[in-house]
Amino acid sequence: MPVLYLIPVPVADDALHTLPARTIEIAQHLDTFIVERAKTARHFLKAAGIKRPLPEVEVTEIDDKDPIVASRALQSAFRSGKDVGLLSEAGCPGVADPGALVVEQAHQLGMRVQPLTGPSSILLALMAAGMNGQQFVFHGYLSPKRPELLRDLRRLEQAAERLDQTQIFIETPYRSKMVLEVALDALQPGTKFCIAQDITGANEMIRSLTIAQWKANPVSIQEKAPAVFLIYKKSGR
Repeated sequence: MPVLYLIPVPVADDALHTLPARTIEIAQHLDTFIVERAKTARHFLKAAGIKRPLPEVEVTEIDDKDPIVASRALQSAFRSGKDVGLLSEAGCPGVADPGALVVEQAHQLGMRVQPLTGPSSILLALMAAGMNGQQFVFHGYLSPKRPELLRDLRRLEQAAERLDQTQIFIETPYRSKMVLEVALDALQPGTKFCIAQDITGANEMIRSLTIAQWKANPVSIQEKAPAVFLIYKKSGR
């Protein structure tokens, strides 16, 4: 039975060491991949030491506007009895990633789906935040505009307190500073707020404090590093 391997990709530059040897070994021996972005995928495969010359490796991008391209590539591999690797832009395929559509189709075709071990910035940030790891929600991206973002953050704060859940979201690197500024205005002093930047990278910065502590200890955050944000507020605090 053909296998769809879900292959994590490092979440930081020059961080191949964060992948287990088995994950790298499987990636090295495949010759068919469905990926979020071809350029990034080829860079990863070269760094991982893929055994075939890259021009001989079939790489198909997942196109949100035309998902049938990736669908046909998966069907073709299935009919040929070939194993396929699914690669995210960074982190784990299918988690905050369009690869979930490919995984769904693999199940429908009857392929075996095998997730491999590797880093997830979302889970790594949750591990390091000191917040509720039993109940949490990931929201993806919030509004990029300040007034709407302020309302979004207050809504997440209320949900965190009402449901005893850690609220997690991400933002593009160039808006990280703006997110912190709005959070300091929107959230209550006792609410915990965590910023995790460049996780596993050379400039990793993870800081988890109450809003009051953030205000008392201002910090310059990186403007070009990927970031995960977490909010938590216990009832009555």
